[in-house]
This record gives sequence, structure tokens and C-alpha cells, in this order.
Amino acid sequence: MSIYQKFCREIVDENGNLEELTLSYPDNFNFGYDIVDRIADETPDKKALVWCNTDNEEHIFTFADIRKYSNQMANVWKEAGIGRGDRVMLVLKRHYEYWFAVVALHKLGAVVIPATHMLTKSDFAYRIEMSKAKAIVCTVQDEVPSRIKAGLKKSGTSAQLWCVQEDVEGFQNLTKAMENAKTEFARVKTSAFDPMILYFTSGTTGYPKGVIHDFTYPLAHIVTAKYWQKAEEGGLHFTVAETGWAKASWGKIYGQWLVGSAVMVFDFDNFEPKQLTSIINRYGVTSFCAPPTVYRYLVRKGVPEMPTLKHASTAGEKLAPEVFRKFRERTGLHLCEGYGQTETTLLMANFGENEPVEGSMGTISPFYHIELRGKHGEAVAEGEIGEVVIVPPESGRQAGVFCAYLDNEEQYRHVWRGGVYHTGDAAYKDENGYYWFHGRFDDIIKTGGFRVGPYEVENVLMEHPGVVECSVVGVPDTLRGQAIKAVIVPGSGYTPSKKLELEIKDFCNQKLAEYKWIRIIEFVEEMPKTISGKIQKSVQRI
Repeated sequence: MSIYQKFCREIVDENGNLEELTLSYPDNFNFGYDIVDRIADETPDKKALVWCNTDNEEHIFTFADIRKYSNQMANVWKEAGIGRGDRVMLVLKRHYEYWFAVVALHKLGAVVIPATHMLTKSDFAYRIEMSKAKAIVCTVQDEVPSRIKAGLKKSGTSAQLWCVQEDVEGFQNLTKAMENAKTEFARVKTSAFDPMILYFTSGTTGYPKGVIHDFTYPLAHIVTAKYWQKAEEGGLHFTVAETGWAKASWGKIYGQWLVGSAVMVFDFDNFEPKQLTSIINRYGVTSFCAPPTVYRYLVRKGVPEMPTLKHASTAGEKLAPEVFRKFRERTGLHLCEGYGQTETTLLMANFGENEPVEGSMGTISPFYHIELRGKHGEAVAEGEIGEVVIVPPESGRQAGVFCAYLDNEEQYRHVWRGGVYHTGDAAYKDENGYYWFHGRFDDIIKTGGFRVGPYEVENVLMEHPGVVECSVVGVPDTLRGQAIKAVIVPGSGYTPSKKLELEIKDFCNQKLAEYKWIRIIEFVEEMPKTISGKIQKSVQRI
């Protein structure tokens, strides 16, 4: 019996398809105490985390280890004055310290702010200022400490600075501080409805929004792990994601540990298909999840045999039918697509009991009540395009759906207008009950597994003196899903040329995180606009 069964009731049909899942948890539910520590009590030697890196280092951590190291971190931070409700930013790439830190912060009742190491000084400044982070914990690699210090200075705020493994000037060494810390940590008071994790997610009309989930969020990932990713008791699940993104919460900790699966972590910088498949085979990975970009490269380079792999899943972008077909031919496995948002857990998926439909979002998760509605809130007919909306239960609380936007109650009320949560995604349902993604109602770009808001790039473009007006859109790209394209009206004295294109790219890409880099530039004399003066991005994508 996996520990997740203590917190939910499942109803499945004769074929193993989930028909209903309802949660049952105490008002003080806390993943750190009620899941990690409880597993450590009952089965201390149970494998939790298998970690390796490109330097051939390897560490295998049991749940007893996770409890011990998270308790030590919690004691260090408690002594430093970090407690319930305090916000702590983690910039730890795929270092194993991330898992200790997340569990420690959960035990303290603090709010985890995952952030990618790819952020620029300005990106850090914005997140630090907006979140009012009390502490920042980071890797020593890739000049991250210097960018954090520069971002902190630019934000005009202060925060405790911690790093791991090595000494860095201006930072406290968390690894050293843990050495003499106690390995026991008494439970502190927390609530299941306290804020637990804060993700910054790209928007279309401004800087990234802060998405806040409470302590019930991990339980909502039971469906994600068990019924979509097929993580299994005693198995080893491998999701390709850096810890700065919500995908890490989907595939590298919560649902997997709840259903009894260990998590595989490969700490790397540059994606190399042969390395990933060698990790899968070396450690006996049983279930695998990666963004479409990874599968595109795998198919292009040639998919080797992976005999221990039982299931493969993907999400985030459209994937060409050829990739599905070639992956299946070479592995015997179907690729199962899923769909959800940073604001939610898994909403739809090809759940695997039935043969998946290539290119489809699959069917609705029984954990949610989801409808497709038209612009006036009316239900749409089969085959018609509508917005994906979540209808909450009678209680009004829907576990798995975020509880607030950071300091933006107006935006939160807007997405919950009419008593339902508006995802902003358009889809239609076919005659067989499968759902098909049609696009965003806004202009979010999904590139290489990352979400990028046009405003984030446009804001940097406008700093160049040769840009008088600009618009950023996503256009089809065989490897990335979408590439970032900038449409530019050049300023007076600037003539469109290859030289100007390269100059603008270089100017912007030095200021942007790599995943936001401009790949294509088109110069135009004027922008296509609506009668109200808004740029018609749909025209620019053609």
C-alpha cells in the first residue's frame, strides 16, 4: 500500500481507468511531515532519490536520508530566523540539495520560490523585489551568485544569501552550516491552506505573474504521477526538468514519492540524447517524462533500446506525428501527452489504459470538473472550439488550482470570473471524447519546453535605439516547437539589413535569459493593427 492511499479515495473501472478521486487530509497536512517523515518512519531504507551528474558523481538517498538532511537544513534556517510564511528563493539547478531544501522549507511552513539559474540580473531583481524574499539559496555554478548579488542591489532590498557546496564571498555556506546541525526537528504548526510554493509564470501584458499554491498542492499530483506518468511503487521515475520550473513539481518529487516511486535526477547543463538514454539504462528507469524538444532530438539522433522503460509521457508543445511514430517503432512505447498549467496540476491526458491518440490532449482528469465554454460562458457543442474552464466543487475549494496571484487580487478575480477558472486555452472535443488543443487566447510563446511572454522580450527590444516599434510572436520550429520571432519597425536613420538584424539580436540576447533569445527578425514599415490600435499578432505568425 502506497502512502498516497491514506489521503484519498479512488474509484477505478474494470480496466483500471480512474473514474473518481477525492482527497481526505487533516487541516495541518504538510508534505514534509506527513509524507517524507512518515515514509522514513515506516520504511527508512526505501529509495527516494537517485542522483548523478556529468562528472560521474553518484548519490542514492533513502527517505531516512531526506528526513535527516531536511531536518538539518530546517534547524539551520530556524536559527537564522526563517519561519512560517517567509519566502525563500531556490536557484539550485538539479543539485540534490534542492530536495533537502524543499522539504525543509515545507517543515518550517515557509514559501518555496523555485527559480532557474538562467535568469539575468534584471530577472532576479524583479523576482526578489516582487516576492520580498527573505533568503536566497543558490548554486555556485554559472556565475549565479554574482547575478543574484547584482539583482539584489538593483532591487534595492536585502535578503539572507546562502550557497551550497563551496564558499562564495557574501554568501553563507549552507553545506558547512548543516554539518553540526541537529538531525531531529520537532513539528511546527502549519496549515494545509497556508501558501507553500510560489512560481513566476510568463504573462502576455506584463512581467511574470507570481502563482501561489497551498500545502494541498502535492496531493493533487497523485493523478499526475500514477495515472499519466505511470510512476509505480518501487519504480524509478525520470522527468527531464530543471528545478526552477513547475515541471519539477509535476515530475521530480510530489506525486512520485506519494505513489512510492523513487526519483531519478541527472544533473547536466547541455542536453545530449545519448547521455539521457544511458542514464535510463544504467539505473533502470521505469517511467520517463520529457518536453517534446527532448523527443525530437532523440528521434533525430536515433532512439536506442531502453529495456527497463515501461512508459513515456510528454507535455508543453505540439509534437509531429512522425515523432510519435518513430519513438513507438524503436521502443514499443506510445508517447502519452498531457495538459495542465503552472496554475494547476494535470487537467487532461492520454492516461494509458486506452491507446493514446497522437496529438490529442487526451481526456479530462476525473479529479477535475472541466468544461469547454464560449465567449459568453455558454457550453459549446462537440467539435466546436471553446475555452477550457474548471468548475469548482460545491465546497468552492479545488485542490490543485492555485490559491492566489502574488499581490494581484484583481487578476485573480478576473481568471475566476463567472465562478469558474478560465485557463485561457482553447480546445475542442471530438466525437470519441478526446480533446484537442487549438491555441492560447493570449499570446504566450512555448519554446523548447519554456513559456515566454512577449512583453518580456519586447521590453528589452525597445531599449535598442534602432527599434521604434516591435512585436514578438512564436512561429513554428521543428526542434523547439516555436521559435521567438521579433517583428520590428526600424527607427529613423536605421535601414533594414543583415548587419542591423545581428546587432539587435546580439544586443537583446545578452540581456535575455537563453530560453528567451530572439531567433528570427523581420523588419516592416508598419504593424498590422486593429481598429482600436492593437497589434494583430495572429497576422504576424503566418
